[in-house]
Amino acid sequence: MRRRVRKKHMKQGRPDAGYTLTEMLVVIGIIGLIAAVLTPNIINQFARAKAKAAQLQLDTLAANIETFSSDVGRYPTQKEGLEALVTQPASVEGWTGPYLRDSKMLNDPWGRPIIYTVDSDRHTFVVESLGADGKQGGDGVDRDLKSPSTSGAAAPAAPATPAAS
Repeated sequence: MRRRVRKKHMKQGRPDAGYTLTEMLVVIGIIGLIAAVLTPNIINQFARAKAKAAQLQLDTLAANIETFSSDVGRYPTQKEGLEALVTQPASVEGWTGPYLRDSKMLNDPWGRPIIYTVDSDRHTFVVESLGADGKQGGDGVDRDLKSPSTSGAAAPAAPATPAAS
């Protein structure tokens, strides 16, 4: 008799044996809401990371241009461009490069060529990226990035004051 009761109970099933369609839809809806809230934040974080990587890349290029100048005695000409850091320009004495491992470093993280401008007096230069939007100006991740910085020198640090005893 006991076996029959067990079989009868198994056929009817228990109400807590699984999840209902409504419960599953609620869970999927909650996951969708969480994704909708977090996705823009994650995308913005990636955009900010790319902008920081671009600035680091420009700073690295500027340092490599300075090394080129130290070796050769001048900055690369406008005609030679940044390619002079990868392959030796014709009739250049003292070149001990390559100063970059790969010509991929000549493009910003958005895939556009980095702009190199050397002053006519050949005493100053600027390497520049137009930011995420690829246009002059902009704010946030779309702002233009330059190295060395031409926005003016940073204010000198205030002298340290002795701590009160």
